[in-house]
Amino acid sequence: MQQNSANIGYLVTDLGQLFRRVFDRRAAHLGLTRSQWRALKRIHDEEGLTQTALAEQIDMEPIAVGRLVDRLQKAGFVERRSDANDRRCWRLYLLPQSNQLMDAILAVASSLREDSLTDIDPGELDTTMKVLNRIRETLIQLDRESRGDSPAKQA
Repeated sequence: MQQNSANIGYLVTDLGQLFRRVFDRRAAHLGLTRSQWRALKRIHDEEGLTQTALAEQIDMEPIAVGRLVDRLQKAGFVERRSDANDRRCWRLYLLPQSNQLMDAILAVASSLREDSLTDIDPGELDTTMKVLNRIRETLIQLDRESRGDSPAKQA
């Protein structure tokens, strides 16, 4: 077990890199950069997201996300709306023109998931997902603790 646990971080990183690489190739015909399709997917999943929250979710600096959103807005995929409670804050929404693009992105993602899981037993996949989610929750808690966010502070 020790050998397996020592390599889990590398394996998860490798899986993420491989998924992104294959996705990039399959989605190349859409004419988007990785950052653009990642941002569109996050906004699709959570419309009204702030630029700051988007930056955190896609692990980019806020200034870089601002430029990224500028390009998506200029292309007609995204619009910024001011926040009613905070004049400094912009909320992000998809425009109707992005619907067809989002359908294509989601189709590529679905196809990649299906192809990559072809030879995986559903029970094994279920167990794997449960374990990975538990690891994720533990890492989220460790991250909070390392930032000084105790459970008492969160309440």
